Amino acid sequence: MKAALILSFLLSATLYSCHNKPKRLPFLQMEVQEKVVDGKTRTDTLFRTIPAFKLLNQDSAVVTEKDFDGHIYVADFFFTSCPTICPVMHRNLLKVYKKYLGNPEVKLASHTIDVKYDTPSRMKAYATKLGIKGTQWEYLWGTRDEIYALAERNYLVSAQEDKNAPGGFIHQGYLVLVDKEKRIRGAYDGTQDKEVAQLMKDMDVLLAEYQQR
Repeated sequence: MKAALILSFLLSATLYSCHNKPKRLPFLQMEVQEKVVDGKTRTDTLFRTIPAFKLLNQDSAVVTEKDFDGHIYVADFFFTSCPTICPVMHRNLLKVYKKYLGNPEVKLASHTIDVKYDTPSRMKAYATKLGIKGTQWEYLWGTRDEIYALAERNYLVSAQEDKNAPGGFIHQGYLVLVDKEKRIRGAYDGTQDKEVAQLMKDMDVLLAEYQQR
């Protein structure tokens, strides 16, 4: 009888610990490599990270990857004259901005893909119209090669010029969640309310992950 009670307690404790184990977000860019050490095959997990960059923000100030050290952040690619998905994306991103306004661990980074038209001053006007103040939400400008390489090689977001497309560009409307180590932890359709709601839930999970360390 005593043994049965102990077994029942252990099972209950195990179930409790499983159900109460903190949720952790996946890593979207992860590579498993095998190597032979002392005749034994071992596996190493490598996490791809956002590389070094040097861009200008809406205040014409230089912004690098170091400005995001110690922050989780949401990245997207847009252009100010976009007549299709960008207005919806940034209305939804505004919800994220307002929820985390003043949180020192959270930033947003919107990269323009129309580098000829979207000067820093034009993006400043765009941000001001949305009610954005300060640099918690960075609007970033760089050369065409810099921006498109970041989009497609690192953030895994497709973007290209197309004179037949509305506004002259085709791009995906993903909002990409990046952790403090510059690793991608999630990607969400910025045009869908449910996806943006999930993004904010996952941001809370990610912030809690750091608090538990």
